[in-house]
Amino acid sequence: KLPRYILRRFLLNRQEVKKLSILHVIDLFSSVANFIGLYVFNFMTKVGGICIYFGEVSKKCFIPPFRWSQILTQLDFIGNQSLNIVLLAGFFTGAVFGLQIGAIFGIFSSESLMGAATSEALSRELAPLMTGFLLAGRAGSSITAELSSMKVNEQIDAMEAMAVDPVHYLVVPRVVASLIMIPFLCGIFMLVGTIGCFLIGTLIYDVDQGVFLDRILWLVQPKDIVSGLIKALAFAFIISSIACRYGLKASGGAKGVGKATTESVIVSLLLILLSDVFITFVQVVLL
Repeated sequence: KLPRYILRRFLLNRQEVKKLSILHVIDLFSSVANFIGLYVFNFMTKVGGICIYFGEVSKKCFIPPFRWSQILTQLDFIGNQSLNIVLLAGFFTGAVFGLQIGAIFGIFSSESLMGAATSEALSRELAPLMTGFLLAGRAGSSITAELSSMKVNEQIDAMEAMAVDPVHYLVVPRVVASLIMIPFLCGIFMLVGTIGCFLIGTLIYDVDQGVFLDRILWLVQPKDIVSGLIKALAFAFIISSIACRYGLKASGGAKGVGKATTESVIVSLLLILLSDVFITFVQVVLL
């Protein structure tokens, strides 16, 4: 009788353990599904809020009054004060790209094409992307820090109390200035990068100057430059709008200012890369 009793208890324990295991598995899947659903919901809420905000900013850019003094101030801040950074970055980017691609073309004795390849890469991709990254780090972070400081000090609340729209007064001039200056800085980046590659090609790889320029004119078309400027225009809107949004949403004192600035730069860079993929797909595959 004892072995039968032990066997019966063993079987009952196995069934209980099996039931508990199934309940644990169901509970685990329920927790995972709840976490994923909550994450997706929060993500879609943020995306929807950003899209609504983009639409609001776009609409108010065409509604008077146009604050020309504010726009001119931001033109100087975003454009003139960022020029030295763009010049240095453009020259070194073109020089480094020329060194790398010249070594590759040297295998096939085609060093004369290095200028054309560099100019094409700068026009279509490198110049708008690098300019966007530089301006997101310099101008975008500064805009977020400025507006978030105003927010935590309740200056923006005071503007709303005086019936002044913060988006129209603070955001629109910065967006308009960015849309004007960032494509202009992108064009300068293209030119300076080509000059850097020209110096590398003529001084190091001994490429004839006339041949270097002739290959550029042969390969690079005006549509290539226009496609790069279109990307820069889209990146300008993203950088300025995101920087202002995170500045206006800041809270929590000095710590909140730092958090808003960091998140602004990260989101701007990610959206620049995302929009770059989409625009490139449209330009290369659909057009």
